[in-house]
Amino acid sequence: MVDEEDPKEYRWETGYEKTWEAIKEDDEGFLEASVADIVQRAKRKRQAQKQPNTKLGMMRHLYIIIDCSDSMSNQDLKPTRLLCTIKLLELFIEEFFDQNPISQMGAIIMQNKRAERISELAGNARKHIKAINNLNRTSLNGEPSLQNGLNMALKSLKLLPTHASREILIVMGSLTTCDPGDINITIDMLKAEGVRCSIIGLAAEVHICRQLAVETGGTYNVILDDSHYKDLLFQHIEPPPAAVCLESSLIKMGFPHQMVVEGTEEPLTMCMCHVDSTDEGSKLTTGGYYCPQCCSKYCELPVECRVCGLTLVSAPHLARSYHHLFPAANYKEIDYDSRATICYACQKAFGDTDKNIYRCPNCEKIFCIDCDIFIHETLHTCPGCATNLSLFQNHNSE
Repeated sequence: MVDEEDPKEYRWETGYEKTWEAIKEDDEGFLEASVADIVQRAKRKRQAQKQPNTKLGMMRHLYIIIDCSDSMSNQDLKPTRLLCTIKLLELFIEEFFDQNPISQMGAIIMQNKRAERISELAGNARKHIKAINNLNRTSLNGEPSLQNGLNMALKSLKLLPTHASREILIVMGSLTTCDPGDINITIDMLKAEGVRCSIIGLAAEVHICRQLAVETGGTYNVILDDSHYKDLLFQHIEPPPAAVCLESSLIKMGFPHQMVVEGTEEPLTMCMCHVDSTDEGSKLTTGGYYCPQCCSKYCELPVECRVCGLTLVSAPHLARSYHHLFPAANYKEIDYDSRATICYACQKAFGDTDKNIYRCPNCEKIFCIDCDIFIHETLHTCPGCATNLSLFQNHNSE
């Protein structure tokens, strides 16, 4: 019997991160503050690992493949895996189109050894959220077919132009997949077309999912709980590095205008996006966006003109995509000393609990960890550099 005081660890213990030693109670006996600090530092670690001067795929075309098999009725995520997934996907879709306004998304479900497309590739967030919410009434049965889901997504993605970034995000709750053929052939086809496949597992790691992610340059992670699930999902909001086969080319876009006839009011017309729809939104309206090439009317942007195929966007959409090309510089972590008294952004006074503070390499301003994460994840502009006109212009001209 091994002596309990023997400092030698078992092989399965070697190298394990003893996270319980980093968790400490606060004055009131709670652990939330310590856990939140671990989560924040994990976010900052991912931010520091980003490589500068990386070519990104800005016009993203993403298919979400959702497992709707019997395994999604499991209650290890409350109330069930499917309902938790629906709620998180609602938040993900809204944030995805906010950060990637000129991108498109589609959704596919896998159940009973088949794949079904519930929404086509489009830039309408409300359309996708409605399709995801309708999964509440879906009966969960059978096994998923990973190969059928990948083939259905590939049929649409391979028709896209060469400058488009092609991605697939799979939410997999099952530990098995029932495929009609050799899935390795499908993986080779995805790799040849430059489609990046990422998987989020809800149960345990599956070998074929790991192989799919490695071969196509994607990521594969298994969740720990619902908060970790959300964190893994939101990692796919920022554009990934462009695929090797992604070509650089000029893209023709149209900026819609409003048609005004002198002396008359704008007539009631039907928009092209609802002309063949039976939803409540299918009604005559006066306002809208008109394609500058064929004068077709649309009720919202961005959209691809159904008549002439021109991509219709507005100037704010391109402006919101701008920060991905010129992100704020990574702050340098330094030890706290009494010379830095307050955070430049939020004006919070540093105390004894602040062991580390963060300094911008350009403007030399000092920030707390909360502001560091907020600036790089949400604001995308350094407040210190933005208030210094010369630094701000030099940074944006690089």
